[in-house]
Amino acid sequence: MSGRSSYGRAAFEHDLGVSHETSERLETHRRLLAEWSGRMNLVGPKELEAFWSRHALDSAQLLKLAPNAKRWVDLGSGAGFPGLVLAALLAGTPGAMVHVVEATAKKAAFLSAVIDAAGLPAKVFNLRIEDFGAGEGCYDIVTARALAPLSRLILYAKPILDRGAQGLFHKGADLDAELAAAKDALDGGAYRADVLESLSDPRGRIVRITKAA
Repeated sequence: MSGRSSYGRAAFEHDLGVSHETSERLETHRRLLAEWSGRMNLVGPKELEAFWSRHALDSAQLLKLAPNAKRWVDLGSGAGFPGLVLAALLAGTPGAMVHVVEATAKKAAFLSAVIDAAGLPAKVFNLRIEDFGAGEGCYDIVTARALAPLSRLILYAKPILDRGAQGLFHKGADLDAELAAAKDALDGGAYRADVLESLSDPRGRIVRITKAA
């Protein structure tokens, strides 16, 4: 799917089975991303062209892996992937909330602008991940995309995982090396890593991290 340069909003609606109202929230995200990227480093022009295939679809697939999850936290949210995409899809779901953590003030301001403009059930934390810790309350899912190697991601997410959340992390072709390097972070079997196929990229993978019983 992600290889099609012509992949757009209508195809996204069809593939995800979402309403026009839902995709309108994402269109607001895309439009503001284009506006803000002109004055700060959010995404490049080619990345903008691939918004629906490369970013929206890649982010949205996480909901299919955790269909009952309502409380999400996205670490190092940057341009809002996957956090704001998830919030757009969860808008209207009772009790849904996505917390997005972003240390860079300008990026946090962008995230807030999208949340306000699109009416998303999300809250921005302009903090370093280490200072966010376990966050506010318990979460169902902790996620991050293009943030850090798995060994560091697990350590970042540990306070949240230890309170019962699962981790869902986007990874690429070098996953085997990352898994090998994450042995210490997995703490001798205290945490389990399951590798799931990506719905949007044949070379991509989603790693599910769970605390062992």
